[in-house]
Amino acid sequence: MKRFQIVGVGYCCVDVICMVEDFPVENSSTHITSRQTQGGGAVATALVAASRLGSRCAFIGNIGNDIISDEDVRLLEADGVCTDYMVRRPDCCGLESFVMVNPETGTRTKFPQRDYNPPITWDDNLRQVIKDATVLHLDGTHYENALSAARIAKEYGVLVSLDGCSMQKDNEKNRALATLADILIMNSKYPLRVGGKSNYNECLLEMSRWGNKKVIGCTLGEEGSKFLIDGKIVDFPAYKAPKVVDTTGCGDVFHGSFLSAYVSGMDIGTCIRFASATACIKCAVPGGRAGIPDRRTVLDMIKE
Repeated sequence: MKRFQIVGVGYCCVDVICMVEDFPVENSSTHITSRQTQGGGAVATALVAASRLGSRCAFIGNIGNDIISDEDVRLLEADGVCTDYMVRRPDCCGLESFVMVNPETGTRTKFPQRDYNPPITWDDNLRQVIKDATVLHLDGTHYENALSAARIAKEYGVLVSLDGCSMQKDNEKNRALATLADILIMNSKYPLRVGGKSNYNECLLEMSRWGNKKVIGCTLGEEGSKFLIDGKIVDFPAYKAPKVVDTTGCGDVFHGSFLSAYVSGMDIGTCIRFASATACIKCAVPGGRAGIPDRRTVLDMIKE
């Protein structure tokens, strides 16, 4: 048995979630009505979701010796994600993201701090962590880290999952990373920009030819998702939340719950419905992590 089912390399931060009275136009103001702090980051939140759903997870990344880095570690450990491979370096710092939530729609506008930390030094210990995983999950925000990690995973025959959300200006770099992904699930912007076709169906068909894809699809918010299954595009409707409080982290949670279902042996269609249900349940609570449910709650929802 592999030591870890899912190992992540990507963005990890502390989210400051602010509910605002309304969304102002530029060069005006509004009031913050409530404020709370949670863990954030695409890969980090995906790992929290997978861990809360019962998967064995670990995060690899550089952090500093500051208070934000301490909080990153504490929040991951609180949800059972192994942090033994988060490397403390004096030339690194913890990252923050400020999230403004529109109370009318539950949608959010993010202001994440760019990751200028130096790239990971891939010593034998960190390479072994990837080797000991079933799946490596990436988000591409720190391109050099993602590309190096993906190549190491390929060397050891470990599946590569990419959250297609963060794009480089040089589209050849995007294509290189996307080609290495065995599991490629993208947001609504990524396939149209990176795939270079005029619509989602054509992009999925085109990108499915890049490398050896086991799963390829894109999430479209309340419109659901599209996946290429057995050579055909299949549309999956989104579960409808009774009340959407905050969509922060929905995509990240979708990825983590999809991978948790995938490594547990569910078929692709069930993995997609499982992930959609998990993301839907999360929407009822502010922030990217607080509303992530346990496995039983999700299974009960998809049975209904």
